[in-house]
Amino acid sequence: MSLDDRVTVLSHPLVLHRLRWLRDEKTTNPDFLRLAGELSRFIAYEAFRHAPLTDTVVDTPVAKGAAAQIVDEEFLVVPILRAGLGMVPAVQEALPRSRVCLVGLRRNEVTLQPEVYLDGLPDRIDGVQVVVCDPMLATGGSLIQVVDMLRSRGASEVTALCLIASVPGVERFMAAHPTARVVTAALDASLNDVGYIVPGLGDAGDRLFGPPPR
Repeated sequence: MSLDDRVTVLSHPLVLHRLRWLRDEKTTNPDFLRLAGELSRFIAYEAFRHAPLTDTVVDTPVAKGAAAQIVDEEFLVVPILRAGLGMVPAVQEALPRSRVCLVGLRRNEVTLQPEVYLDGLPDRIDGVQVVVCDPMLATGGSLIQVVDMLRSRGASEVTALCLIASVPGVERFMAAHPTARVVTAALDASLNDVGYIVPGLGDAGDRLFGPPPR
């Protein structure tokens, strides 16, 4: 289902089946990581269904120079740490050529605003197609900050891949970056008073990797 040209919500039965188990509070960390990867692959397939193709040829066991096509483009994959790491292997498997640059944000639990603790982006990324992995697009603050950083270094095409997004978060992000795209497996209606998506699935980082040491 496409809300407009910039926001796509997957509705495939195999996606919805996995979402049910991803949301379940009883799903273990290893199973959550596996499900997140499977969903990330579906999301990446949908996000780049219109990727530009280049004509080429291939020698098959029974014919020489058969017509073929390839995606001849390198993508910059930017996971927002730490939860975004859970999406990266599947996204890289789907994309023919990619490199990964890390951005680390932590949420200030008082202001709910993101704070950068790691900036691994190149100085310039002019003309590069960027894929941001943000499992939970909740308030939109983290994604806005990362895309601000990308735009300041020359990024033009930016696609955000999310496991779950919220309506308020998507609206806020699209207002800040109207030419970006969002592709998500689910769009939930609201946020609670501490900025978590409802019904959501809780803290994606904790469910992927366990809670951080205190």
